[in-house]
Formats: sequence, structure tokens, C-alpha cells
Amino acid sequence: MTSRRELLCDTVISVLAAEGGRGLTHRAVDRAAGVPLGTTKNYFPTREALLRAAAERMTLLHADAVAALRDTTPADVTPSRVAQLYPALLRRAVLEDPTQLLAMAELYLEAVRRPAVREALGRMVVSNAEAGASLHRTAGLPSTTRDAGLLDAYFLGVAVSLLALPAEALRATGLDDPHALGLGLFRAAIPTSGHAVPTSGHGDQPLDPGGDQPGGHGGDRAAARRPRGR
Repeated sequence: MTSRRELLCDTVISVLAAEGGRGLTHRAVDRAAGVPLGTTKNYFPTREALLRAAAERMTLLHADAVAALRDTTPADVTPSRVAQLYPALLRRAVLEDPTQLLAMAELYLEAVRRPAVREALGRMVVSNAEAGASLHRTAGLPSTTRDAGLLDAYFLGVAVSLLALPAEALRATGLDDPHALGLGLFRAAIPTSGHAVPTSGHGDQPLDPGGDQPGGHGGDRAAARRPRGR
């Protein structure tokens, strides 16, 4: 059962995604969560506390998602199958539910000017990379935290571009094939040590990313509500 604190953290993520940094207020979270006015401020007294809570909640959701994925990954999983996970994650993050992607982008912008948010974001990025590298190693890939962190950074930049740019710009810059992009990101960042990783097509059946998305990219059920239009 979701606790009141978890509900508020999830709602902070959804408000941040829907309204942007300027729209993130205690009252906005109270209204979106359906709790009495003043409730959010009791848990998170400052706006920085709200932003830190969002980063910490996304870290926890990511760790849970990767752990669940690792638990259901067969012992003989191939590098090709792990690679196919990233096109699926890119599709989910951009086309199905961009909540955490949008919230993540807003957190990065806030972190530029807020040292406390930068610290929380840094912990999230390292934790996500460590979990991602661990997942890659289940397929025998010599992935390190640095490799997985680079993949996460690539992923975030490409995902934001896919979400923000018009179709004609995506076509002109070769960003109009999310499946090929997902595989390309994986190949660019993760050492394969001679293992075959597809360059296009759909190849092996990908791992099921489930409800939440590993690799630092958020998840479908990370927020209590889907983002409203900006």
C-alpha cells in the first residue's frame, strides 16, 4: 500500500512533469494529490525539499524496477536481448508515458542553480548507473558504472530530442527511427567483448521492461497521475 509520503513524492514527479519547475508548488502538489492544503508542506517544508524528494523517489523506483527485471531475467540471457531492451525503453519513455523523462529534464535544470538538488541528482545518477551495469553483467557484458552512466546520459539526450523536436527535424537529423537509436545508444556506450549486438531490426525478443524503466529513464507508474498538457 502506498504511504502518504510516497503518494506525495509521486505527485511531485507528476506535477514537475506536467507544469515544469515554475509550476511546482506545495499547493499544486496538495491539489493534484487530493490532500488537504498544507499537507505537502508538513512533509517537505521547502521547494528544494520537494525537488530532492522527487530525485530520491525516482532513484528508489529505478532500483526496484531493475531488481525486478534482474529477478526475471533468465540465466542464459544474451547481450542481444539486453540491447533490445533500450529501444523498448525509448519507445515507452517518449511515446507511452513521458512523465519521468519530463521530470528528469526539469530536475537537471533545477540542479544547475541549486546545490542541494545537484547532490540528490548526482546520487540518483550514480545509483542508476550501478544498477544498469549490474544488469548488463548478467548477460556477460563487461559493463562498468561509467559505461552505464554514459548510456544513461546518451539516452536522456536522445529521448528529450525525440519528445521536443518536430518530425521534420527528426528526419533531417536521422533521429526518426527510435528502434535503431536505442540499439545505437547501447552499442556506443557498452563494451560487448565480441558479443553480437544487432545494428537494426528487432532481433531477439527483448527483456520485458515491465511498469518501470531501468537505465535511469523513469517508469510508467512512477507518478501518481499522468502529466497533463503543458
